[in-house]
Amino acid sequence: MKPKLQGAQLEVARIQSEINRLFETLLRLRDGGASAGSWSPAVDVAETAENLKIELELPGVEPSSLEVSARGGRLLVRGDRPSSQLRKIPGAHVLHDEREYGPFEVEIPLATAVNTHRAKADLARGVLRIQLPKVPNRRGEAVPIAVEIGER
Repeated sequence: MKPKLQGAQLEVARIQSEINRLFETLLRLRDGGASAGSWSPAVDVAETAENLKIELELPGVEPSSLEVSARGGRLLVRGDRPSSQLRKIPGAHVLHDEREYGPFEVEIPLATAVNTHRAKADLARGVLRIQLPKVPNRRGEAVPIAVEIGER
């Protein structure tokens, strides 16, 4: 039954992340569209028997601008995506601007105990991949304890 609970927790976290992204989009639209400031990259989370695997879409983000850390059952990813080179052309007027840029911060709840000291992360082709090895028998898993017959 534990996998269903973890799956449900991950689904709730995914829905919460999507709701947060929608509110951020609404706030940007209210303030006049895309601008420098906070944005949220798309995030996928999967669980295998051994690992939690997380992917974030980060095109244009340099590895040197990334900060990845884990604390209190949450993974935090921070960074900065520079604005388009089109904005830097002298005398050019941007006619259409949809790509978001600027600083970002994503907090991902970890639905199971993980060994952060053995975590791995790599950024390739605009996708940050994080692998967190799970710690066995830490949360919610039943561990049988033998009962011995003794004398008092």
